[in-house]
Amino acid sequence: MNWFSLSANPSAIHLLESNLDKVEWSVLSVNPSAIHLLEANLDKVDWNQLSSNPNAIHLLEANLDKVDWNQLSVNPNAIPLLKENLGKVCWVSLSENPKAFRYDYEEMKASRDALAEALMKERFHPKHITQFESWGF
Repeated sequence: MNWFSLSANPSAIHLLESNLDKVEWSVLSVNPSAIHLLEANLDKVDWNQLSSNPNAIHLLEANLDKVDWNQLSVNPNAIPLLKENLGKVCWVSLSENPKAFRYDYEEMKASRDALAEALMKERFHPKHITQFESWGF
């Protein structure tokens, strides 16, 4: 068996629980289904890897001195923690975080509508009436 790959597999937790001596703890630290194993074995946790684990936020909040802020900055569930520690955020890594950006669709629609209206006012102004036929009107 490839214990390295199994340690990363969220569906292999039951097998890993029975073979803790074969677990690759660095890889297990990124496994979102392994939190209970990591909580019970904090001395074996790879904190750099754990910092990117979306289900480990409560462990990271309790151990801020061990957090890898570069890895945490890409963690989609870490946005509140990052907001509380802006001086430690890795801004390059944050740009890879899918939850770092929130789109305001209402504002985008309003902005688009205003642009469309301004464009139509310009294009369909009577001064362009001679060009309407060439535009297909």
